[in-house]
Amino acid sequence: MSRLNAKFALLGAGLALVLPLAAQAQSMPYGEVGGDAASSEGTESGGNGSGRSGKRIEVRPYIEAGLFGAFELSPGSDTVTYSVLAAGVDTAINGRNNQGALSLRYERRFGLSGNTVDSDTISGVARYTGMVVPGALQFEAGALAARTSVEGSGATVTTPLNAGSSVGKVYSAYAGPTVNTHVGDVAVTGGYRLGYTRVESPDAIVTAPGVTPVDVFDDSVTHNAGLRAAVKPGDVLPVGVGVGVGYNREDISNLDQRVEDFNARADVSLPVGNDLALVAGVGYERVQVSSKDAVRDPLTGLAVIGSDGRLVTDESAPRVLAYDVDGLIWDAGVIWRPSRRTALEAHVGRRYGTTSYFGSFAYAPDNRSSVNISVYDSIQGFGGQVNSALVALPTQFEASRNPLTGDINSCVVAQAAGSCFGNALGSVRSSVFRSRGVSASYGRSFGRLQAGVAAGYEQRKFIAAPGTVLASANGVVDENIWVAAYLAGKIDQSSGFSTNFYANRYESGDTFAGDVAGIGATAAYYRTILAGLTATAAVGVDGINRADVLEDQWTASALVGVRYTF
Repeated sequence: MSRLNAKFALLGAGLALVLPLAAQAQSMPYGEVGGDAASSEGTESGGNGSGRSGKRIEVRPYIEAGLFGAFELSPGSDTVTYSVLAAGVDTAINGRNNQGALSLRYERRFGLSGNTVDSDTISGVARYTGMVVPGALQFEAGALAARTSVEGSGATVTTPLNAGSSVGKVYSAYAGPTVNTHVGDVAVTGGYRLGYTRVESPDAIVTAPGVTPVDVFDDSVTHNAGLRAAVKPGDVLPVGVGVGVGYNREDISNLDQRVEDFNARADVSLPVGNDLALVAGVGYERVQVSSKDAVRDPLTGLAVIGSDGRLVTDESAPRVLAYDVDGLIWDAGVIWRPSRRTALEAHVGRRYGTTSYFGSFAYAPDNRSSVNISVYDSIQGFGGQVNSALVALPTQFEASRNPLTGDINSCVVAQAAGSCFGNALGSVRSSVFRSRGVSASYGRSFGRLQAGVAAGYEQRKFIAAPGTVLASANGVVDENIWVAAYLAGKIDQSSGFSTNFYANRYESGDTFAGDVAGIGATAAYYRTILAGLTATAAVGVDGINRADVLEDQWTASALVGVRYTF
């Protein structure tokens, strides 16, 4: 089996972990248009408080056929057309001991115009949590398959329709056990996750003649482990006390980069009311980032590029430290939980040798609306960040897809926090980075309509070893701002619609890499023809604005097709 097929098989296995277990998906749930979606329901003892005894499973497999056309508006006037065949499944489980969601789709395109080629794509997102030992041991897993376009700075824009962009495919999966139990008055929590992420991209990207190309992330393996013991306020002492240790490691194939983070800390919490507590923690942390150099051409001294378009690692070269910080870490903050529908955490402290901020806010005033905000600060590579975004996804969601391409959008529809991964996909540069950012989302259902908006900002400061080919990336600061919105609903019992909008701007601190902005919108109409059979008509426009010498691109697209849901 080839390396590409092996990685593809690994991702498929990760998605299959939750296939029998787990999201009602699509920007417009086809099955709800005519109310005839197929579902299967299983039972188990205990019930889940939903009015039914046992767990509830929904499974919606489907097949699709359609005609797709993309029409270049600028700078040229090319037209490409395809016939499309697709198969997928959207499924969810919500039980007492098992929760999960999955949207998985395979699409095959057959070129109809002269300059098009056949292609296939797998896309999907999944999260699952299952109880192994009730009240003590759980198993968690997640997976993602997505397409994105890669620009000269390594920035990504979710407009793979633009022919001038280099289309990249991102595959990521993780799995591992978690422990949550009590030993007397002591609560013991912990877990281990093994993660894998890979980017399939045609070539390294040259930003300017004679300049070392931006090295596109290849793949990485992550390990995350932690253990914590704590007692609640009033159980042993007037204050709550906890101690814990954690270890994170990411091994990146590009130049054998490695991130290692070990920390140990103690925490205290002081209740100052029924719903408010002051918290503080102090401990020790050591973070190291290291790598090897690339193979150099003996005549020119330039880095050697491999057949996969990436820098070739010099395995005989010594490992060089790019970052080595250890010492005291601390933070202080508040936790406010006035009800089960509202939760706020806000922390400020010192980590990575500088001031650090992190926290979250979740508010769901009713079953029809939700607000989620997250602030984060971490050091990791692209793979580690994508894995972290997967871990943060809720187990109950509806996946939002582009109605023209079938691609996963950057947010899922959910009331829980962590419903967007747009920040994680902001850039596919291979260098390790410190990421600091914020993301926020709001969703609401009213009558026959569902609407939502999400936005985020992230700053990445890249870390690279001196004397290596990546040294020029060290200290470079890139910034990414993005926004996404949707509106979907029923028109009547037989028809419905969906609209989606996105925009993002990536500003690179690299002198030779220009800024890039992407914007796009889609609209789709769905109508039930027969039981299970739905017709679709969709249109969209996508654009990329570049600050470098490359021309801007705008593309209009349209699709007509049918879907049969079993």
